[in-house]
Amino acid sequence: MSSTELPGVSAVTAAAAPKVAAVRVAEGEELRSAALPGLTLTVRSRPSGRTGLPPALYVHGLGGSSQNWSALMPLLEDVLDGEAIDLPGFGDSPPPDDGNYSVTGHARAVIHYLDAGGRGPVHLIGNSLGGAVTTRVAAARPDLVRTLTLVSPALPELRVQRSAVPTALLAVPGIASLFTRFTKEWSAEQRTRGVLALCYGDPARVSEEGLRNAVEEMERRMQLPYFWDAMTRSARGIVDAYTLGGQHGLWRQAERVLAPTLLVYGGRDQLISYRMARKAAAAFRDSRLLTLPDAGHVAMMEYPEAVAQAFRELLDDCGRS
Repeated sequence: MSSTELPGVSAVTAAAAPKVAAVRVAEGEELRSAALPGLTLTVRSRPSGRTGLPPALYVHGLGGSSQNWSALMPLLEDVLDGEAIDLPGFGDSPPPDDGNYSVTGHARAVIHYLDAGGRGPVHLIGNSLGGAVTTRVAAARPDLVRTLTLVSPALPELRVQRSAVPTALLAVPGIASLFTRFTKEWSAEQRTRGVLALCYGDPARVSEEGLRNAVEEMERRMQLPYFWDAMTRSARGIVDAYTLGGQHGLWRQAERVLAPTLLVYGGRDQLISYRMARKAAAAFRDSRLLTLPDAGHVAMMEYPEAVAQAFRELLDDCGRS
């Protein structure tokens, strides 16, 4: 744990959230808890001892956590003062007091955290749901964002891939409880392998250690009393965001983003269609595109070196400002 906290940030305590098991912390990482009005966020960082580095904030996707960035963060720690948050109800962060799991609700949590810590503007990096959330943040609060990096962002698609339908169905009332009953005999390893098969272009890229860590995390999450509520409400939030039109529509907000934007899409992504890459590149006014034909939905975990290199090029072009 860190002994030095930002204003409004306190050490993680048992009272912050239901504790069923210790959250894994990789070598070189630290966890702390940020207490904000109406919510508490767990923050993962990699203190490097270097000063003056520009700040960055990583935001995970649906069902993920700050651990999703543990492969990428060390590759950028020489150029970024990086932090990764657990969104409300995910990872080690407890549910928000108001039960708001909408994309706007998650974006508000990110904004509150950045405002409270005074770290903005930051290099904002999001995956999937986190991509939708960070797009909304960048559009609403351009003063908080230096650059925006989106890995398979959950932006509206007219034709959703068949493989993404089961995830979308979580938004339907009653489906989660039905699925829970149907899968009650599944082991944590079975569940984990199913998630990896959906999210990775090639699940064989996951090491045995990585699989063990993922299974351990799945076991921990399944014991959380609010796990399915956070999943279903957040899934519903994505579906709701997809149906919004006008100035609140995600594509309209993408057009309003001023920050230089790096887009990363995987050719084997089963959740966000590879064909959306061209639409996204056209929507964000100052964008560059990295396509990884063999990657799935979580390129920062599958090909962290390629994503890190693309970000370094973005940073160089922005003059490290």
